[in-house]
Amino acid sequence: MRNPYATTFLNLTRFGRNPTKSRGVRLREALEELGPIFIKFGQVLSTRRDIVPQDIADELQLLQDRVPPFPSKEAVSIIESTFGKSVDELFATFNKEPCASASVAQVHEATLHNGRRVAVKILRPEMQKVIEKDLLLLHSFAGFIQRFVPDGKRLKPKEVIAEFDQYLHDELDLQIEAANCSQLRRNFKKKGRENLLLIPEVHWDYSNSKVFTMDWMEGIPIAQIDSVIEAGVDIKKLARMGVEIFFMQVFEDGFFHADMHPGNIFISVNPQTFGQYVALDFGIVGSLSDFDKNYLAQNFLAFFQRDYRRVAQLHIESQWVPPNTREEQLEAAIRTVCEPYFDRPISEISLGNVLKRLFQISKRFHVSIQPQLVLLQKTLLNVEGMGRELDPDLDLWSTAKPFLERWMINRVGPKRFVEQLKHESSQWADMLPQIPRLVYQNLERQDRTKDLLEKIDKLNEQQDLNSKSIIFVLILMLIMFILFIIY
Repeated sequence: MRNPYATTFLNLTRFGRNPTKSRGVRLREALEELGPIFIKFGQVLSTRRDIVPQDIADELQLLQDRVPPFPSKEAVSIIESTFGKSVDELFATFNKEPCASASVAQVHEATLHNGRRVAVKILRPEMQKVIEKDLLLLHSFAGFIQRFVPDGKRLKPKEVIAEFDQYLHDELDLQIEAANCSQLRRNFKKKGRENLLLIPEVHWDYSNSKVFTMDWMEGIPIAQIDSVIEAGVDIKKLARMGVEIFFMQVFEDGFFHADMHPGNIFISVNPQTFGQYVALDFGIVGSLSDFDKNYLAQNFLAFFQRDYRRVAQLHIESQWVPPNTREEQLEAAIRTVCEPYFDRPISEISLGNVLKRLFQISKRFHVSIQPQLVLLQKTLLNVEGMGRELDPDLDLWSTAKPFLERWMINRVGPKRFVEQLKHESSQWADMLPQIPRLVYQNLERQDRTKDLLEKIDKLNEQQDLNSKSIIFVLILMLIMFILFIIY
């Protein structure tokens, strides 16, 4: 029997089994056969038409929601076994033909008995085994890189794969995805955000670890740009909104949709929500600590202000580079990469060249990879790729800079201070009545401490006397011993 890893390697190197097909088709089929992790890699590549040839990008785009589905009988069986009821009991109607099929699950249209139109997402059978096999291969590959490749330890491949391991296992539990969806929906129900992003409502009575039921969402897939333009949507505004939504999730919430390829994004043409983004598929989300948010925001602002010395300082302070790194040398290297691209639209920026120079700098200055930010970097690639498709003249820097400046002001301004007081108010309510007793105890403790210190001083004085007496006796005995020897 052929080793499955050997088969994986062969399929990847020869782009599938049928050399008569185009290279794009062969690559897509190879990635489909390799499994969910490689399909996700193809999804990211499909958004980078500035790096990937057009014919390959067009074919890889099919990986976004047109992965071959699994049989409808299995889908029905999974629903009925997990809920203990027949599909007819659960739904008024259920379309057995999937409307979308991705790497981890497929979606069927249905109607609840109350008339609500819903999308039923069903986990692919045996996904746990498939993911485990793929991860085993990636862990082995990461170990090889870390051990034998120059700079392997700096790249931290094991830690990076460990991060993806966690995200992929979370994606196998649709209950987690439903919770992610609910959180994102709540975040974008806040004042000032209602007209930016639509998130479906979760139907918890029809959701579990293998089935996720949510509102049916209408819209035009963002990949169909011509259709979006024909509908009358302002494409330039849409591109700016996408950047704002991304930074809003990252810096204000610290919780962001991390699988924003075009297959998961629609544009609403409903009169009530016209021109708004519609998000789908919440299996992979990212989260950031306050430290990471502050650090990233300072970095971005320093970049936008062309303060390369501050960027270098931040890298040294955060220990992303060795502490003995010369600040002025790192500053000059960063300036060399970034300065040629300011004030240019995305269409004039070669991401391939930028990445090449960044890799050269990271190697020269021994920049360590931050595994907790890898998912954010992947998402930023998706967002920038979509922005490039929507509006090649989009100025990413000028679009993001005002948002980050407002965010930084809000972090340190009076509004933030008041919000923090409100957040802490519940704890203060418990502590305030205790303050008189705590003050009294502290004063009483100070009196006791004073008495104790006086006693310690007396003991120290007595000890000094005792020490002097002992030293005097020892000196006297030494003198007597010397006299004894002499005489």
